[in-house]
Amino acid sequence: MDVIPYEAEAHYVFDRGYVDYQRLYRIARLQAYFVVRAKSNLKFRRMYSKKTDRSTGILCDQLGKLTGFYVSKDYPDKMRRVKFHDQETGCTFVFLTNNNELSALEIALLYKNRWQVELFFKWIKQHLKI
Repeated sequence: MDVIPYEAEAHYVFDRGYVDYQRLYRIARLQAYFVVRAKSNLKFRRMYSKKTDRSTGILCDQLGKLTGFYVSKDYPDKMRRVKFHDQETGCTFVFLTNNNELSALEIALLYKNRWQVELFFKWIKQHLKI
């Protein structure tokens, strides 16, 4: 993540293995956007909640701050948390983002489409000899 030249207005979608709040804050300061799957031990203080349509799978759409001692220093600004229940798989996901423009469903779909890219690269590795 340190060598990627981030572009303003671009969206970067990461799995939770890439959660590094200093680096995410660097992306935010460059006016780029990120969507990352939250780790299960996330400490988050909700400041505001938006109304959601649960029939879409969106369980909550909140704005708040990270409250862990170190992470609150690494990412001092407000962040958005979106909780999504995927009806196809039965799994519930929690996403963090700095994008307040897109709807909560669009945030969830960005991450879901990221998985399609992962499957495509897996297929390439299995079927093409490069």
